[in-house]
Amino acid sequence: MKNTRSQSMITDLTSGSVTRQLLLFAMPLFVANALQAVYNLVDMVVVGQVIGGPGMSAVSIGGDVLHLLTFLAMGFSSAGQVIIAQFVGAKKSEPVRRLIGTMFTFLLGISILISLLCTFIRHPILDWLNTPAESYAFTMDYMMTCVVGLPFIYGYNIVSAILRGMGDSRRPFIFIAIAAVLNMVLDILFVGFLGLEVFGAALATVIGQGVSFIISLIYLYRNRESFGFDFRLSSFRIDTDILRPLLSLGIPMAIQSAAINISKIVLMAWINQEGVIYSALSGIYNKTGMMIGIVSNSFTTAGSSMVGQTLGAKRYDRVPRILGVVLGIGLGISTVASILLLAFPQAICEIFTNDAAVLAESSLIIVPMVLNFYGAATRSGAFSIINGSGNSRLNLLVAIIDGVIGRVGMAALLGFAFSMGSQGFWYGDALAGFMPFIIGGSFYLSGRWKIRS
Repeated sequence: MKNTRSQSMITDLTSGSVTRQLLLFAMPLFVANALQAVYNLVDMVVVGQVIGGPGMSAVSIGGDVLHLLTFLAMGFSSAGQVIIAQFVGAKKSEPVRRLIGTMFTFLLGISILISLLCTFIRHPILDWLNTPAESYAFTMDYMMTCVVGLPFIYGYNIVSAILRGMGDSRRPFIFIAIAAVLNMVLDILFVGFLGLEVFGAALATVIGQGVSFIISLIYLYRNRESFGFDFRLSSFRIDTDILRPLLSLGIPMAIQSAAINISKIVLMAWINQEGVIYSALSGIYNKTGMMIGIVSNSFTTAGSSMVGQTLGAKRYDRVPRILGVVLGIGLGISTVASILLLAFPQAICEIFTNDAAVLAESSLIIVPMVLNFYGAATRSGAFSIINGSGNSRLNLLVAIIDGVIGRVGMAALLGFAFSMGSQGFWYGDALAGFMPFIIGGSFYLSGRWKIRS
């Protein structure tokens, strides 16, 4: 980042058309996130068609556990992306180099420790989740295979955070696209033809994630001069001066990610008590939510980078336009998705399974799914300003209210106090999704995001 060539690796997001830049930045993110979501989605579809309800339950439970285990990767990579974006906006290059080495060593080390810990407590994890007996063995196969590949997920998120903080969303898309195609092909081969069942689906996922990380790492190494990072062993030393701001912002973001995932795990444990049919329905609810969530996450990531660079350059007048475009696009896409779901509910649920018992109860999740769509749309605007401003305290507040008080509290109220059972849990989860918009909107109107910059 000290020469002409390095500057060409950076995309300036502080000027020009907001709508055009946001779409150009977000579309590769959208496709990349969609392809990343395909990992677990294809696993569920293939397993659901070949094995049925027990297989779907296993992929649903195992997938949610895996998402929980990635909370540190998501939190700290998002924090790293925002910090890099702010450094780039302020034209500071040396801290970026030190941040890259610190992120690699810190996060990859944590991923290995988590993998080892989960290996020792694998049975208590599934017991605590009330995993149905019919899907217990399948779930263990899926979860433990994915745990082995956890460092690949962390590594890919590190590389993506570096590139996206510099304004590059196209290359992360290319890396994950290759891996997603490989995953789909191997899913069909391992499950459909070789009969490896749920283990085959998990193995396909791990291989895809490993390929994605290795390719992205090779790209960074070949362009190391452009990024100002030489990949020498000494460059991977953890810099305490850089680690402090990363921890300050990353811990609240990680807690936020963990709180939401833990709340979903708690809800799944409650739902699993009602049997494998409701566990499978929960899988459909979660996976459709994940599909619309890729839109929210894409525009959140793009909006956060744009806000981060813009605040670093002190272009405060540009922030309202960024947030307006993010929110408008999200609401439009959620409306289209809701219309399709309400018009063709049975056909959409049949994408996941042909299990008659599961399909017979599918009407229970339709309205919660629609609410989930709109909650995702509003979150993208809220987190663009919260994350982009680097407000760690607000991130922690959102984590507590959204992940703990909102989701678990509202789900328990509707599911237990109002005796709505699983449907109440789904409604509580969906309604809690609007909490970040309320908090983020209040923060924006207060104008304190200008002070934070």
